[in-house]
Amino acid sequence: MTADTITIASADEASRRAKTESLLSPRFYTTDFKAMDRIDVSSLRAEWDAMLAEYEGDNNHDHFQRTPDFNTEVAQVFSKVSPELRQEFLDFLISSLTSEFSGCILYNEIQKNITNPDMKALMRFMARDESRHAGFINQSLKDFGLGIDLGDLKRTKAYTFFKPKYIFYATYLSEKIGYARYITIFRQLERHPDKRFHPIFRWFERWCNDEFRHGESFALIMRANPHLLRGGNLLWIRFFLLAVYATMYVRDHTRPMLHQAMGLDSDEYDYTVFRITTEISKQVFPISLDTDHPAFRAGLQRLFRLQTAMDAARARGGLVGRLRQAGLAVAGFATFARLYLRPVKRHDLPAQVRVAPAW
Repeated sequence: MTADTITIASADEASRRAKTESLLSPRFYTTDFKAMDRIDVSSLRAEWDAMLAEYEGDNNHDHFQRTPDFNTEVAQVFSKVSPELRQEFLDFLISSLTSEFSGCILYNEIQKNITNPDMKALMRFMARDESRHAGFINQSLKDFGLGIDLGDLKRTKAYTFFKPKYIFYATYLSEKIGYARYITIFRQLERHPDKRFHPIFRWFERWCNDEFRHGESFALIMRANPHLLRGGNLLWIRFFLLAVYATMYVRDHTRPMLHQAMGLDSDEYDYTVFRITTEISKQVFPISLDTDHPAFRAGLQRLFRLQTAMDAARARGGLVGRLRQAGLAVAGFATFARLYLRPVKRHDLPAQVRVAPAW
């Protein structure tokens, strides 16, 4: 784990970890509610209404409930994993909870502050789903005596303003990459059940279905407003594709033992997730990144090395540490810029979406 990682041994430390503000930590967002109220999806009315009906049916309503077997397996976790692996797993749970709760807050705030019936209904359903996800993860943290006060987290964590279109790009990708991450882990542990050191992984298959559907909701919004997918907006799509992939890569490589415990190589896992996400996002975005190109991979490796060095400089402190951080930040920005300026792949958009690859 990186040098700035908080050792998580109490509920207060778990809460501080959730509130940490960094380039890698999940953020809380707010947006322009008046602009969100003006979103028009009438050009895709039949698809939109079918999607809302699917949400209304709520076929996942009973999924996020613990079973007696879950509780039995949890009791065995403490004897199965090393203290170091436990820390990486707890960091994973806290990061996942913060991300899910971020969506819950954002969607709930949007639906409370708009009157557009289409968007209001969608946001209410998605806030419901994300609340379940966050609550389910928090219960697993409580098993370790590390439950987070979500009300306090909502009141005290900093918020970042994003225009609606940034919300659409970033959240679409976050939901789709969440789907790819969960289904990849689930399939791996389905093949190797001896590697499933915590029962929460059994829930990942139906969980990722929620992630996929949430992404499709934003895909419909963007398809109904095609100006969001052309012109200068392609520069923003390019930015968010890179930002989401780079953040995942660097964050995952700070948790090598977590992947090793599941029989996964961090590099192989990340690029598998990138390929799945790219194939899905090509159904909406007219551009994609060449994540398998050696120069792209070298750039992500450099970002990870720079982040590790920056964490060490931050831990050192003092004038020397601050100067070192500043120099590393410039190097990180330059590396990101070079990755951003790499050629992208362009392709035609299909007529239909909602196709989940059979991974």
